[in-house]
Amino acid sequence: MEKKYWVPALEKADVVLQAISGQPSKLKLIDLSKQLGINKSSMFSLLNTMETLEWVVREAEGTYSLGSKLGFIGNVFFKQFSLIDRFRKEASVTKHTIQETIQLAKLEQRDVLYLAKEEMPSPVRLASEPGMKLPAHATALGKAMLAALDPAEVEALYPNEELGQELTLHTIKSRRELMEQLAAIRDQGHACDLQEAVMGFCCVAAPVRDAQGKVIAAISCSMFQHEWEQKREQASREICALAGRLSQGSCQ
Repeated sequence: MEKKYWVPALEKADVVLQAISGQPSKLKLIDLSKQLGINKSSMFSLLNTMETLEWVVREAEGTYSLGSKLGFIGNVFFKQFSLIDRFRKEASVTKHTIQETIQLAKLEQRDVLYLAKEEMPSPVRLASEPGMKLPAHATALGKAMLAALDPAEVEALYPNEELGQELTLHTIKSRRELMEQLAAIRDQGHACDLQEAVMGFCCVAAPVRDAQGKVIAAISCSMFQHEWEQKREQASREICALAGRLSQGSCQ
């Protein structure tokens, strides 16, 4: 592996964590120093920093074990796969209720990253597939997740008034309009995309939250524009209910 942009301190922290994980509550500072060939001064700094970050815990006897922060991060790592599994199970039922394809995505800066899709047979397939990205401001999924951010965070993501990346004639063009829509989405609990991502298609999305109430993803369903007026209320209701089941909390 090329180490052109390598950070040696992180590599040292990694080997320390691996050593502690192999012998939890067994190794003291001097033991780690000898075993890993890291001088005591550097080892002290590493352990002190990791203890402050809650990566490790210093026991009463001076030995070390892994800290709660690593447990939290590891739990989140596995939960992301659990969410996709639960989405597939739950959405496979809901898609038949509303007769529309349902998608799961997460927010990555100014983009929506598609994670999974439960598809209904249709003569027209949605172009969005797991692994694809689209501009968040142009999609119901993105707006549902952007609405969970503080306005200051949204402004930091979109420092310019002109948003750019117009996917259709109906894509939001200005930060002012985006902020207005996000305020409304916070009140109603779900977001809509009216031909903003793809001409001829409308979409409704709702946020998925973790146990602390933080938005970690969103789900949506899309349909032809001519079906929107007949199915929008049912679709909104079912998508919010599905988001509630996937969340630890509930959808408004």
